[in-house]
Amino acid sequence: METIFIQETDQSILDILKIALEIEGFDVFSMLADDDSFMDKIEDTRPHVVLLDFRLDGRICIEMCRRIKVKYPHLPVLALSCNSNIDVVYNKHGFDGYIKKPFDLDLLYRILKEHLVKPDGYFARN
Repeated sequence: METIFIQETDQSILDILKIALEIEGFDVFSMLADDDSFMDKIEDTRPHVVLLDFRLDGRICIEMCRRIKVKYPHLPVLALSCNSNIDVVYNKHGFDGYIKKPFDLDLLYRILKEHLVKPDGYFARN
């Protein structure tokens, strides 16, 4: 079972994402805050994909992505955003992709599956 780690600042969006992904068969770990414990949680959960909430100017999310990529360069990190220019700026900041809010669930599933780490990837399961 693939594991998805989600950091989202809107509780209702986080709840919907968690339910939708669990229904699709993913193991989901979520985080509402954007505190420094996220790196420990990523290490503990060993996700196959990380989703980060890219809000407004994205500074916090960009820094989170940078820190993840320094330690886990092959771990896919996707930006979740309602920003109209996310399709232009996501790769400038090290993200592997983006999911534009609001999103269709089929599109969400397709994008996640495209970015799943292969079994021999960084967080391969034994």
